Amino acid sequence: MNSFGRNFRITIFGESHGPLIGITIDGADTGIPLSPDDFIEDLARRKSGAVGTTPRQESDMPEIVSGIFEGHTTGAPITILFRNSNTRSSDYARFVVHPRPSHADYVASRKFQGFNDPRGGGHFSGRLTLPLVAAGVVAKKMLPETTFETHLTKIGGSSDPSRFEEIIREAMKNGDSVGGTVECRITGIRVGMGSPFFDSAESIMSHLLFSIPAVKGVEFGSGFAVADTFGSQNNDPIVDPTGTTATNHDGGINGGLTNGNPIILRVAIKPTPSISAAQLTLNTQTGSCEELRITGRHDACIALRAAVVVEAAAAIALADLNTDPLLK
Repeated sequence: MNSFGRNFRITIFGESHGPLIGITIDGADTGIPLSPDDFIEDLARRKSGAVGTTPRQESDMPEIVSGIFEGHTTGAPITILFRNSNTRSSDYARFVVHPRPSHADYVASRKFQGFNDPRGGGHFSGRLTLPLVAAGVVAKKMLPETTFETHLTKIGGSSDPSRFEEIIREAMKNGDSVGGTVECRITGIRVGMGSPFFDSAESIMSHLLFSIPAVKGVEFGSGFAVADTFGSQNNDPIVDPTGTTATNHDGGINGGLTNGNPIILRVAIKPTPSISAAQLTLNTQTGSCEELRITGRHDACIALRAAVVVEAAAAIALADLNTDPLLK
């Protein structure tokens, strides 16, 4: 389905090369000041332009078409649109029969019996993260005491920011792409958000984080490293009545509930599947593996633009959790 959330609910729509993309947000608090200017900062963080990002340039100007009256939210669903104008659909025509490796071309065609829109990846495109960022702006307005610090910590296995551009340029020279890791630190979260088991705070956030195209891994706190430690090393002793802990290996969550300490999460972003280096992959028309060279406009490192998307997804999930009536 294309909707997420129970009390703060979003529905995403549109295709990369269609006339527009957008999102409808239901359950936002009433009376929140909201205008197109509120979106500019976060939308700019997602824009291309840096070395390794797509040459495709769009205005990405939000059009708020419902749920706002005299500059404030009304309580009705908020719908935000973004027009697509800089498209080159001809770049994608051959992927209908010669699907790109590690992309959605093949599985989308199978699932939707060939009726899916293949242009620019259609509804599977990273372009759809734009309205997700817009929903994150609204979500953060519903969490006024909460602070998000999100940044890229690794590219191509290196955690040295001074090498990031060098690594990306080397990948581009080889007709290749490179992945990265994004870390998000969230402070100002109250105790008790989430539920045991199926609606744990990690479950809800991970659900949305994994919906971001190219995300292949999510970890909280010390993450996979905890498997190599002892309990005496990994436990987070509580040091005061507010629940502050001496360490934060659990990443701010115990038993599925936020514990009041910073939520720390990291997201692994895979290398962009669309690369110009030759690849042998199935041509469904001939039934044989044939050489595919991908042309067009693609990010060599999509992780460069992913930090604000990760932040938005976390904020949306927390806004939904924050509506729990037991916390009122």
